Amino acid sequence: MASSANNNNTTIKIHDKGLVPPPNSSSPRQFSLPLTFFDLAWLRFHPVERIFFYSLPTPHSSLHSLLHQVVPNLKNSLSLTLHHFLPLAGNLVWPSDSNKPLIQYNLGDGVSLTIAESTQDLNHFLVNSPVEALDSRSLVPHLESSDSHASVISLQITLFPNSGFSIGISSHHAVLDGKSSTMFVKAWAYLSRECQLSNEESTSLAPELVPIFDKEAIKDPNGRDIMFINMWNQISSLLDPNSDSSNGRTLKIMSSAFPPLVDDRVRATFELTRGDLDKIRNRVLSNWDMVDDDDVEDVNIISSSAKQPPPKLSTFVVTCAYVSVCIAKATEEESKQKGNSSNNENKFAFGFTVDCRAKMEPPVHENYFGNCVSGHMVDAAKPEDFTKENALVIVAKKIYRKVSSLGSMEGALDGIETLFFRGMTMMKEGVKGIGVAGSARFGVYEMDFGWGKPEKVEITSVDRGITIGMAESRDGSGGIQVGLVLNKHVMSLFSDLFHAGLC
Repeated sequence: MASSANNNNTTIKIHDKGLVPPPNSSSPRQFSLPLTFFDLAWLRFHPVERIFFYSLPTPHSSLHSLLHQVVPNLKNSLSLTLHHFLPLAGNLVWPSDSNKPLIQYNLGDGVSLTIAESTQDLNHFLVNSPVEALDSRSLVPHLESSDSHASVISLQITLFPNSGFSIGISSHHAVLDGKSSTMFVKAWAYLSRECQLSNEESTSLAPELVPIFDKEAIKDPNGRDIMFINMWNQISSLLDPNSDSSNGRTLKIMSSAFPPLVDDRVRATFELTRGDLDKIRNRVLSNWDMVDDDDVEDVNIISSSAKQPPPKLSTFVVTCAYVSVCIAKATEEESKQKGNSSNNENKFAFGFTVDCRAKMEPPVHENYFGNCVSGHMVDAAKPEDFTKENALVIVAKKIYRKVSSLGSMEGALDGIETLFFRGMTMMKEGVKGIGVAGSARFGVYEMDFGWGKPEKVEITSVDRGITIGMAESRDGSGGIQVGLVLNKHVMSLFSDLFHAGLC
């Protein structure tokens, strides 16, 4: 029975909701997988939410075609994909005889899939110009969690009759990092195409899409796993002193600590072409020596070679520095216009994660499935560092030096146990955190399910903070796509700064 729900200006009709299991004939009765300290670092963090938008020609996008051709193919290929990604069909549980939670699959488990229909125009979501941040929320499914268990992933296929469809994904960060979640979607798309081409079920994956579940590859001689469990209990006590769920043995996502911030906020996409990136890169390098090293010195930096001007700055450093500075300057300008800010009142910090697969000793397989990322932070030595005239060079140097210190396992893991508390302390002191989600290396525009590559890919969960959603440009020209959710006035100021800086 179909049901309807209103979300802002969008009406969503639910056609179906249920579990999609892996094929029974090839599934074991039970399967479990432990969590490593990399996983437990994200135990109660908010889900990562993404939407893939697909346009279809009119003959193939009628409601009948969508419901009777597109949806059955996606459901069938999803089931086949879960044969390879069995943990996704299970749940996070915490056995009474275990000091930490684990992933457990039992025969009959499956991934929650919602089939919905939207009354909104698909093109509304494809534009780069600002739209209400709330609108996208109707296209991503809720990820269930409680004290006793938590879903690993939840999916929603939303149909836009005579236009196309979207695939919304909510994934539990304690089970998947960005590389693992995009590998799953690529595998699903691969099997969807194969089934359409051969007109029969195909279960074989290309080697680069086969997940590796070797959790023993992640060594933990320092007991970081228990440290992170205790960390989440302490954070929970700090944020909600009255909560004492299951004596700390809870798997409930702390949604109240990371809610979607959608009131009076808009979502927009910005493009940095290859030429734009080169222009910013050259501007930074040409002024590299004009910034005093004392302005960018970080006591955590261990590589003295990083003090030398680099032969080239990575696209990651260039993008993050430029966008962060534009956000900071727009935020400060809005505060001044409201009369709420004196000079240098706004303080900023930039946080990011680094893939540790190749940095571990010995290195972890590149197809390792799970979390293998560590978080790091670049903060301002002075309140005005992100907003002064030469802020771009200062911030670029700081990010570059931090990244340069992460080449080894020792550097990549340095300080990860205290990162959350350090961040919380800074936020209490009024520091505004700017984060980054996604990567230009994930290849999200390669996700072709048989109807062409996505028209647009959005990291919806950037609305849970000031976060830069990063992806490669759709046209494959070497540019970068940046997604943001900001206060409407701040977004307008940001847009002006962003485009003026590229002239």
